Amino acid sequence: MSSSHSVNHARFTFAGALVTLGIVFGDIGTSPLYVMKAIIGDDVISPELVLGGLSCVFWTLTIQTTFKYVFLTLRADNNGEGGIFALYALVRRRAKWLTVPAMIGGCALLADGIITPSISVTSAVEGFRIHQPSIPVIPIVIGILSLLFLFQRLGTSVVGKWFGWIMVVWFGVLAVLGASQISSNWGVFKALSPHYAVNLLINYPGGVWLLGAVFLCTTGAEALYSDLGHCGRKNIQVSWVFVKAALIINYFGQGAWLLNLQGQHLGDRNPFYFIMPEWFLIPGIVLATFATIIASQALISGSYTLISEAVRLNLWPKVSIVYPTAQRGQLYIPSINWLLYVGCIFIVLYFKESAHMEAAYGIAITLAMISTTVLLHNYLFRHRWNLGVISLVIGLFLTVEMLFLLANTAKLLHGGMVVILIGGVLFTIMFVWYNARVIKNRFTEFTKIGPFIETIKELSEDTTVSKYATNLVYLTSADHSQDVETKVIYSILRKQPKRADIYWLVHVDWIDAPHTLEYSVNQLLPGKVFKIDFKIGFRVEPKINLYLRQVVEELAAKNEVDLLSRYPSLRKNNVMGDFRFVVIDRVLNYDYDLSFKEELVLRIYEIIQKFALNDQKAFGLDSSNVAVETVPLIMQGQKETKLKRCSV
Repeated sequence: MSSSHSVNHARFTFAGALVTLGIVFGDIGTSPLYVMKAIIGDDVISPELVLGGLSCVFWTLTIQTTFKYVFLTLRADNNGEGGIFALYALVRRRAKWLTVPAMIGGCALLADGIITPSISVTSAVEGFRIHQPSIPVIPIVIGILSLLFLFQRLGTSVVGKWFGWIMVVWFGVLAVLGASQISSNWGVFKALSPHYAVNLLINYPGGVWLLGAVFLCTTGAEALYSDLGHCGRKNIQVSWVFVKAALIINYFGQGAWLLNLQGQHLGDRNPFYFIMPEWFLIPGIVLATFATIIASQALISGSYTLISEAVRLNLWPKVSIVYPTAQRGQLYIPSINWLLYVGCIFIVLYFKESAHMEAAYGIAITLAMISTTVLLHNYLFRHRWNLGVISLVIGLFLTVEMLFLLANTAKLLHGGMVVILIGGVLFTIMFVWYNARVIKNRFTEFTKIGPFIETIKELSEDTTVSKYATNLVYLTSADHSQDVETKVIYSILRKQPKRADIYWLVHVDWIDAPHTLEYSVNQLLPGKVFKIDFKIGFRVEPKINLYLRQVVEELAAKNEVDLLSRYPSLRKNNVMGDFRFVVIDRVLNYDYDLSFKEELVLRIYEIIQKFALNDQKAFGLDSSNVAVETVPLIMQGQKETKLKRCSV
């Protein structure tokens, strides 16, 4: 989730804390708008329900948000970066199956990016009904969301500096409003005892199912971890003290107000707005609307970051990524922006009321939290934590989260299936894309380039062959400096002999360190054949065309390569030689037997690929100098067909 500010990540600073309040705590900070209303629901207001609900909220914020995320998970940073894919990058080498929880968590967070703006903005706008019951909520919400998503392409640097101050005011107002009500019923502090939470879950009719509503108080915790790279651990941890205090005071203030209504039904009343003085109602609703817009902005920006990481980790199709400003973390993905927008509008039109949206809210983010717990378990093992401590900590988290998941299953028939379907579609895309690349890589054949060097040299000097380019560049996936794909040799020597003065083999290695950008050069034939290896972090923009140009210019400056054109008329005028890229696309051939699952995955992959960026755009190549060649996915091993020659 983007920030336009430069933040010192190593220590706590006031500026860093301000940025943190603006982009990290928006989601969790707007939860008081609907949590207590969701907990009470249609039940008769009673001390058992109110105190039990408050106790569950307090201990959820303590165990899940404070202990799991703020204290523990923020330590699982990948060179300062956080989020489920950053955590996955740290542990994926422990076991291949860890890709599955990473996919589930990523898809769940994307689904959360659809439901959170919808419910947050709707809850805020519904507050105007207290003053004007006939206000058209849905058109206003759609208007706000439309402006929000249209604004994304400009970046958030213009308004980013205001977000922090608005959220400071927001959390201050939460605390003041809560404190003004607590004095009417000090007994509300009994809810600090876990006894009331346990009593609600065990003795209150349907108490366990109320956890589905309680869970709404911690839905922003996963986003908190995702923003580690933009704000820094210290800024998040220190700011959380202020945020949690404001949230708890407000929740307990709502609880005190509810305790004064014992024996009644809540009806359409929202405790959040009814604890406001009448004179503050309109300013309070306006402030709440701004807070929900900020929370939505953070989730939308976070979705861009999530997808950009997924693309680099080969978990999502290549998509167009735009960088509206020069600030770190500022990015915009048009396809994801409009996917989220259409999803939000659908949710608003389908559910119409925030109370109905609550039924769909929580399931996806519970799955994301469980996925993070699974990956965190492997991270703690990797860092050699005591086995008993790991078992105790992970067991606590999984117990709490499985209870929340169980409670949220009650929402499946009341709108929860909508989010499951959205997440299911997203998971299918990730699963197919990842596994199709695994299948393709399995059939990729490599060969040593050494035996072909002399032939390539002779081809380069054979003037009877028309020159293809001065500099011919191939993208290769071969990790070893002496290896190359068989298809590259096939393209140079057999498919159409390609004479060039210099051959460049470019290999891009996406590595787990998020901001790495390094290269190495191996001269396979001095001045004639080069292997360039780029090491690029999964948060670095892949501008291979630009990077390669910088590399060859450095080599030319050291007289390791001659970049001038070999044509005499151009060379005498110091004209640089041309560069031409060849991209080889492997397509599924029809004369090879694959398993049903593999063939199905590859067929769906081909459909998805039609909507994804091609390699030349994804790697930032100059499309005017790119030739695309198609070769069969499987070059060898096809079943032999026996042909019988007939006499004429």
